[in-house]
Amino acid sequence: MDASTRARATPDAAALLRDVADLVPNMQARAEVLDCDGAFPHADLNALRDAGALAAPLPRAQGGLGLGTEAGRSPELARLLGLIGRGSLPLGRIFEGHVNALHLIVRYGDPAQVGRGARDAHAGELFGVWNTEPRDAPLRVFACRDGWRLQGRKILASGAGVVTRALVTAERPDGARVMLVVPLAASQRADLRRWTAQGMRASATGAVVFDGIVAPPDAVIGEHGDYERQPVFSGGAWRALAVIVGGLDALVDALRAHLAETKRDGDPHQQARAGTVLIAQETARLWLQQAAARAERGCGVDGEVVAYVNLARGATEAAVTEAMRLVQRSVGLAAFMRPNPIERLCRDLGTYLRQPAPDAALTNGAAWFLRNGGLPEPLPLAP
Repeated sequence: MDASTRARATPDAAALLRDVADLVPNMQARAEVLDCDGAFPHADLNALRDAGALAAPLPRAQGGLGLGTEAGRSPELARLLGLIGRGSLPLGRIFEGHVNALHLIVRYGDPAQVGRGARDAHAGELFGVWNTEPRDAPLRVFACRDGWRLQGRKILASGAGVVTRALVTAERPDGARVMLVVPLAASQRADLRRWTAQGMRASATGAVVFDGIVAPPDAVIGEHGDYERQPVFSGGAWRALAVIVGGLDALVDALRAHLAETKRDGDPHQQARAGTVLIAQETARLWLQQAAARAERGCGVDGEVVAYVNLARGATEAAVTEAMRLVQRSVGLAAFMRPNPIERLCRDLGTYLRQPAPDAALTNGAAWFLRNGGLPEPLPLAP
């Protein structure tokens, strides 16, 4: 059955969240089998497609739910990303890239481009954002008779061979750096051999060679510099945090299950460690909620959104790292042995937490608030 046959109308947000919550146990059950190089949770992606999740980020005018493209929807999007991360961190990474791509198309594309993106999402096409490239073969784009000819590669591309609509950054001969949406066939030009990370093994991360591909004339989205335009570029990092917090939720669940099964949940030392883990879990949730609300509303003076989200990145990394340490101490050697889910979750979380430039994000966030009077008052959150 092809993607267009599987796709169906997007339900309302509450129904979608219920459907995805029901998928989480199956995602978790399959995660153990898929914990190998070059793997990908195809069945789980198809289940999200069938649930209507791939169209959910679209504006409501385009038949979506506005999750990621309309104001006031960050709580539902955070919940959706968290549920997917709770089920499968690799799949959460892929879905977050899909949301990011549609967000960029809706924000910077013209009406025809937005309409085409919407039709593709409703048909079940998977979008992704690939920016990282090797120094010896950066992606370049040249005007040609049939549109835009591409030359070069992208690396560390999550969903390589699975993403069928790749939003990539490329440099034109005049030095302008632009975004393009490039249609790809499944498995086209993907090389996963160099993805040897200890975690996130089922994310189909690899290199994609674009040499000779010709994108259509209207493939270019927006203008020079739009991809890194602030506060959207850095502010959008809250979506990755939502997936990571979902993985932390799964880790806390696994700790609770282990302590109950081993009848150690009454031990005061275990309770003390579990209490500290729960504090870390809630700390990460609260930073996520505030970061999402601020990024979505674009509130505050120039620079505040970026600074706040940068601090949220640091807070989340610290909370998750501390939680992993305490869970491993509570469980002991079993937490380092396959197929214990705690062993896999810690590897996946540890890998996913390696977001770009963490030190710069922390110091830049701190510097901004030191210059501007400290942290602002918390925003009221939607019920």
